[in-house]
Amino acid sequence: MNFAKNMGGMDRLVRLLLGVVLIVLALTGTIGVWGWLGLILVVTAFIRFCPLYRVFGMSTCKRS
Repeated sequence: MNFAKNMGGMDRLVRLLLGVVLIVLALTGTIGVWGWLGLILVVTAFIRFCPLYRVFGMSTCKRS
C-alpha cells in the first residue's frame, strides 16, 4: 500500500485537536464510546494520510 501524503497542515491540526477532544470526552464518559472515533482522527493526522481522501481523489496538501 502506498500511503502518499494527502493532508495539509491546517487539516492535520484540526483533526488532531478534534480527535483529542473526542478521546477526552470518551474517557470522561461524556459522549460514550463514539468518542473513541477520535483515535482515527489522531492517527490520520500523524501519518498525514486519509483513506477517504484517496477514495474521493482529494488532497489538502499544497501543490509543489
